[in-house]
Amino acid sequence: MRSDRGRLTAELRSAQEPTTEQKRRFSEFLAKKYKRKVPLRWEQDDSLRSGFRLQVGSDVYDWSLRGRVRQFTDYLRTIQPGQEELMPLMRQAVDDWSLAVVPEEIGHVLTVDSEIATIDGLEHAQYGEILLFTGGIKGMVQDLSRGTVSCVIFGDAEEISAGSIVRRTKKTAGMPVGEGFLGRVVDALGVPIDGKGRIQAEDRRPIEAPAPSILDRQPVDTPMETGLLAIDSMFPIGRGQRELIIGDRQTGKTAIALDTILNQKGKDVVCIYVAIGQKTSSIAQLVGNLSRQGAMEYTTVVSAPAGASAAMQYIAPYAGCALGEHFMYHGRDVLIIYDDLSKHAVAYRALSLLMGRSPGREAFPGDVFYLHSRLLERAAHLSDELGGGSMTALPIAETQAGDVSAYIPTNIISITDGQIFLESDLFFSGQRPAVNVGLSVSRVGGDAQTKAMKKAAGTLRLDLAQYREMEVFTQFSSDLDEATKRQLVYGQGLMRLLRQPQYAPLAQHKQVILLVSALGHVMQDVPLDDISRFESGLLAFMAEQDADLCRRIDVTGMLSQEDREEILRLSREFLEDWQTSRKRGD
Repeated sequence: MRSDRGRLTAELRSAQEPTTEQKRRFSEFLAKKYKRKVPLRWEQDDSLRSGFRLQVGSDVYDWSLRGRVRQFTDYLRTIQPGQEELMPLMRQAVDDWSLAVVPEEIGHVLTVDSEIATIDGLEHAQYGEILLFTGGIKGMVQDLSRGTVSCVIFGDAEEISAGSIVRRTKKTAGMPVGEGFLGRVVDALGVPIDGKGRIQAEDRRPIEAPAPSILDRQPVDTPMETGLLAIDSMFPIGRGQRELIIGDRQTGKTAIALDTILNQKGKDVVCIYVAIGQKTSSIAQLVGNLSRQGAMEYTTVVSAPAGASAAMQYIAPYAGCALGEHFMYHGRDVLIIYDDLSKHAVAYRALSLLMGRSPGREAFPGDVFYLHSRLLERAAHLSDELGGGSMTALPIAETQAGDVSAYIPTNIISITDGQIFLESDLFFSGQRPAVNVGLSVSRVGGDAQTKAMKKAAGTLRLDLAQYREMEVFTQFSSDLDEATKRQLVYGQGLMRLLRQPQYAPLAQHKQVILLVSALGHVMQDVPLDDISRFESGLLAFMAEQDADLCRRIDVTGMLSQEDREEILRLSREFLEDWQTSRKRGD
């Protein structure tokens, strides 16, 4: 303890007053420990029937029965069982353990405001350290000030009051990880919330970890196929890439992420979906859809719904990332979706304002860019020396009235390797996925495409760009020549080709067949309303006529000139049969 003049003093509490010899030994210990003479004051405490409790400043030497049991418990927590039996380890731990004279730093709650507690006495607490409140509630240090620390509370803040005792754990926030989390729904602390029992964790990883260095990475060159023709053909995503999905509310952002998860079935890809600030009913519906499609067996859902505290919403993406890193550093490929980071930034803003941090643009704190950069930089394609695993991040950001120049969207755009922009007008006109070809981009590009897809996509983006320009120009003219009309019909057909229903991702060979046929003008004369039926019929016809070609494209990722010509030949043959049957009215 410290007196009013700032001198260090010691307070000794015990049931019986110590003898003169005991006081002398205490004084010698204090002088040796703190390199100066420390005044000692004794107070009677009948609750300490065995042992004593010595407090010097914020250091507490708890030599009571309870304190010694706590010290032994903390020692047991440091044991890592590994693959061995736990009981022999515990017996060995009991034999090896001995009481040590170590101080326990204890603080006291000054104020509790919503989800933030201000604490004094924890002079050596570190940023990100987990603190333990009375009653077992945990918190995490988020602000270090002179003489006090502020921490976010993971639990019911109403159980904490001014004067409550707070203890350091000397551990940073962590996430239990392991194969047992696949197929489960957990909260931001890794606690299962799906009613299927506890999860046996294999390890524990800190939720905040440094991103892999440049030397620990290798180029992104392997496709992470979404199964969506509009994306895989023009804005390919590679394993280890960070591709932002951005658009207004209710424009199909989550649908793209969901279809991408479904398309990983059978590809040995671990999927993690982090739900931030969503309705609990929406998360339950998403989990139900994944279960019905057979995708939950390789997927983990980390849930921090709108009803959860801002602290839980804040740590959720970092917890999901820690789980993904476990698989990545074991050589696995991981797909992680953050839905969405706009709500994550709002949760962080709420915590920052409660902690008294200076607000900046749109009331966000100045370090909000670092909030997402340190998260998304952890996505990588690791070098072969580290196992060659990868983690692909698909963050989602919500815009207001299509304003991509807002604060949070521009921050995330500058961090990621490209963005898929979904446009409201396209969505409501029936173009789904509503990808705006002009504003969307992938900075990895063709490196994340197979040679078959790259060759099949060909001039698709250029043809669509010409169609958009021509469409705008022809709005001011009613007299069009025949060539312009055919060009417009061709462009409309391409746009209709890119429409795709939800929960129906396409395999690579199907995408290649459709692209080769469409860009070869095979579908030029197919009415727009019949293109969907024509597509499904063509794919079935190709699978029946040349199954080896379909298998060859999927396995090798190559498209030879002979295969391309064979696709065009069979497509024209199917077109003739389809037109004939249509005339007959079949």
